Amino acid sequence: MKEILIVKLSAIGDVIHALPVSYAIKEQFPKAHITWVVEPPAKPLLELDPCVDAILAFHKKEFRSLGGFLSHFASFRRAIQARRYDAVLDLQGLLKSAAIAYLADAPVKRGMCNMREGSSLVSKPVLGAHAHGHIVARYLDVARAIGCAVREVRFPLEIPAKVEQQARQIFYQAGGNMGNAYVCLAVGANWPNKRWNAESFAALVDWLYARRRRPVLVGGGAVDAQMAAEIEAQADIPPVSLVGRTTLPQLACVLSHAAAVVGGDTGPVHLAAALGTKTVMLMGPTDANRNGPYGQAEGAIEAARPCKGCWKRACPKWLDCLAAITPGQVEEKLL
Repeated sequence: MKEILIVKLSAIGDVIHALPVSYAIKEQFPKAHITWVVEPPAKPLLELDPCVDAILAFHKKEFRSLGGFLSHFASFRRAIQARRYDAVLDLQGLLKSAAIAYLADAPVKRGMCNMREGSSLVSKPVLGAHAHGHIVARYLDVARAIGCAVREVRFPLEIPAKVEQQARQIFYQAGGNMGNAYVCLAVGANWPNKRWNAESFAALVDWLYARRRRPVLVGGGAVDAQMAAEIEAQADIPPVSLVGRTTLPQLACVLSHAAAVVGGDTGPVHLAAALGTKTVMLMGPTDANRNGPYGQAEGAIEAARPCKGCWKRACPKWLDCLAAITPGQVEEKLL
């Protein structure tokens, strides 16, 4: 294998889960050239992976209209077909990734076990030994299907010294010091029912201060900013807030130095687990067997509800899913 194309477009947490595939390929085929197609939000993450040789950004919005498709398709096709691949790995398993895999010239096209939207017509699904296990293991089954031994599961992330310096400066400007013990609280998530409520986060903030560990809020976007404001208003002492202040590589640096990271089934918490930081993941609509913090099964807390693991983005019963998890349960994990 000399040329391999990985198609894993989004979301950030899912791209993190796929990173060990790049390491497994380079471990088996050291001279292989890996090209990875990804959507822009996760591109900075791949820039930290020394195993990835080239990154192609897929701007999904450009293809939503007929005019956009006609304007951008030819150049994107040229970028995909600039190299002749020995294998294409579709780790997304959706129509959009299948279209990209279809464009690539390769004799071998493989995909994950639970492919959807007709993507299995382009890439052959791999029903490996871990088809019902953690998503990281499922992705690695695809690597095994092209000859990778997978001797070691590693998330190949390297944080440049310049990024480290930037992160420390941002942390200091926010009123903290990365040299002191701190715990990061990932306040947001794409799914509404993956978010813990502000009252519980505020209670945890107060508990951390009482134990001389600085609470630090992380996240990005307007929804996370609103949540951070509510937590700050309800806590006895406001936490340090980095919400909206860091790039993805800078956030990785902050998470790598934290004593622990707490949050829902979301990108920053998965990133922390990939970096080897202790994580406490609050889970409701998704299950720990598939999506828990990889390598830290003991860090998952599943909501005590009969409908847990429903895999619904919004609760049809109008429940605050993660409200079933108390601050005390999280505190026990942090002791």
